Amino acid sequence: MATDLILAILHHLLVFSLAAVLAAETVLIRPGLGGPAVLRLGHIDRVYGIVAGLVLIVGFSRVFFGLKGWEFYIFNWAFWVKIGAFAAVGLLSLIPTARIVQWHQAARDDPAFQVPAEEVARARRFVRVEGMVFVLIPIFAAVMARGIGL
Repeated sequence: MATDLILAILHHLLVFSLAAVLAAETVLIRPGLGGPAVLRLGHIDRVYGIVAGLVLIVGFSRVFFGLKGWEFYIFNWAFWVKIGAFAAVGLLSLIPTARIVQWHQAARDDPAFQVPAEEVARARRFVRVEGMVFVLIPIFAAVMARGIGL
């Protein structure tokens, strides 16, 4: 019982942290992006990946070690929609992350580096769509928590 509670608390805190990091990226990726802001964005994007990995580890730990048991999750369509939304967010993040890595390197090499406006606009679109899809995750978590989807 204590394990289930600890895993649930950790999972919720990590998901909220992931939302906060995504919000920080959304704020930082804006016209005029350059220099120190690119370096900060690179670090934030790294944290985003780490937190996303931890969400998966703790989430799947809940599936296998939580009180509801794996059967509750494995046969629940809402669980799979939630996992699908998480995967979609991860896939959507690949393009901005690849660009952020390139920008980060360029900014380390040249402190005056400025990200071209069209690259900023493209990355912003992807991050915004990530945020829209991300909203589905807590929606389907709430659906699951009420036993819907079995």
